[in-house]
Amino acid sequence: MLLCDIGNTSFHFCDGQDSYKKSVKDFDPKTLQEEVFYICVNPQIKTLLEPLSNWRDLSRFIDYTNYYPSMGIDRIIACESVENGIIIDAGSAITVDIVKEGVFSGGYIYPGTEAMQKCYQNISSALEYSFNYELDLDIMPKNSQDAITYGFLKPLQSEVRSHQMNLYLTGGDAKKIAKIFPDAHIDEALLFYGMKKIIQRANLC
Repeated sequence: MLLCDIGNTSFHFCDGQDSYKKSVKDFDPKTLQEEVFYICVNPQIKTLLEPLSNWRDLSRFIDYTNYYPSMGIDRIIACESVENGIIIDAGSAITVDIVKEGVFSGGYIYPGTEAMQKCYQNISSALEYSFNYELDLDIMPKNSQDAITYGFLKPLQSEVRSHQMNLYLTGGDAKKIAKIFPDAHIDEALLFYGMKKIIQRANLC
């Protein structure tokens, strides 16, 4: 079973236990003959895939009753993978979603690491620092780098911890964010688990 999570920059494939990525710029999906189950947040790629019969869009098999209309398919699939917990997907944006007893309870979207750094830089060149993920967030900062780090990470940490639930991290910056959530489960394949559940539930294989 070949699974694919398609973003704005890459096709992320999962073939059994192995995963790999192909660039959106270079990869031609027509070169694959096998059946591929996919989700896609890239409108241009989704249009390209629609006439390809071996590429099957899993968004057509979602029960959207518990989600809101504009919610991204990647967030929905991540929520489908967890029965109870908070899911943080740390990518271009940081999404935080809560699932209780298998039901989506709500969530929010936070700027990603790169976006937040640019935000500070746009305010002043004096704030052009990388974030210090080793910062002790229980101590008020006394220098500029730690001050912007605290402003970025402390609200995220406080909000997530307030729910006192198991925490699951995924996405390209998951390992960075994990430094402020040492008890979190890091799993880059989280979306693929959700995709497999949808496939099984819809009897697609």
